[in-house]
Order: sequence, then C-alpha cells, then structure tokens
Amino acid sequence: MKLIEYPDRDMMMIDVANDLAGRLNEYLMVNDTASFAVPGGTTPGPMFDVLCAADLDWSRVTVFLTDERWVPESDANSNARLVRERLLVERAAAASFVPYHRANSTPAGCVDGLTAALAPHLPISVLLLGMGADMHTASLFPGAEGLDVAMRPDAPGFVPMQAPGGGVRISLSAPVLDGAMSKHLLITGAEKRAALEQAQSLADPMQAPIFAVLDGTTIHWA
Repeated sequence: MKLIEYPDRDMMMIDVANDLAGRLNEYLMVNDTASFAVPGGTTPGPMFDVLCAADLDWSRVTVFLTDERWVPESDANSNARLVRERLLVERAAAASFVPYHRANSTPAGCVDGLTAALAPHLPISVLLLGMGADMHTASLFPGAEGLDVAMRPDAPGFVPMQAPGGGVRISLSAPVLDGAMSKHLLITGAEKRAALEQAQSLADPMQAPIFAVLDGTTIHWA
C-alpha cells in the first residue's frame, strides 16, 4: 500500500486524473484494449470532470462500475447516471460502457449474464475505488447480506448485496477487485483517513471490507 497526500482536493483531482490517464495509456501501449472500473458516489465526480478530457484512445477502453444501486439510470442515485454525465463525455465519450441494471429483473437474476459479460475484461486494467467512513468499498458493507460470499477466494464476479439499512445492490466481488493490475483508492477528509487507519488496525475484511483490497493499492488522500 502506498499513501499519497495532497495539499488540497482540487489539486488531488487533477493529479489523480492525470495518473489514471497515464496508466491507461501505458496499458494500451502493450495491449489492444483496457478495462477501467470506477465507483459512484460523490467523491470521484470532480476527478471525472478532468479525466474525461484526457488524450488517450478511449475507443479501446471499456468502462464499468465497481458496484451499482439497483435503480434505473433515470434515478438520481444511479451510479451509471453519474458515469455517463461526468466521465463518458468529451474525449471519453468514445469509451465503451457496461451498465448493470436490467429492468424487470433482480441482481441475483443478472449475476450469470453480467459475469459472462465481464470475463473478457479481466483482470481489470485500472481500478478506482472509493471508501465510506464505515470502511466499505464498492457495495461490500460490513454486516451486509452477501458479504461472506463476496469475500470468498472463489467468489463469482458479481454478488447481489443487501446493504445495512436497506438498498438492493450488485457489486464486483473482493477477488475481482483485488486482482486489478493497477489499484487506486480516492478518499477525502479526516473521517475517512481515520477509517483507513482503523481498517489497517483491524486487518479483518469482514469488519473492514476495504482491507481486502489494500495490498498493492495506491491511496490518494486530501
């Protein structure tokens, strides 16, 4: 694990966007295509606003989410909506995108099809993660229904998740996330810095799911 501290959030968003663009470019120099897994939530939006203009061959990049709330893209809480509005614009509009939500279906009903669709893009070339103050990442929440399955070494690519307090979701499993070629975690604020330190202290993925993917991950914090 490598921790990079930035003097302010604006600088961090610019630097992380440049870093991720450079890593995607490096991967495309020796591979025909690249895969880029990204989170939803509020933190990555400003970084997406910078990254979308990066000068790379986006037509060879496939973008997909680390996890998704089981809502249509018309819903304000849709992670896919965030990605389409703030990342898949400007130059990045040329990238391919794999949405997860299917109307009139459930996460459990879509697991096999999504896992098959994801297979050609594994291992993930570049992974960007977020983390909550409860030490969750993607939709791998402490105490969530389905977490034990998502943490297994032989976990399927996708796992339906029932977040504590409600909310049906689908998430990439821990081994898929941890297997990414280049892993990055983007966090801000003292509360999340303290959560990161707590996760390292606990060293238990069931209590602190982010711990399952920290090895070899670059942490970007401001």
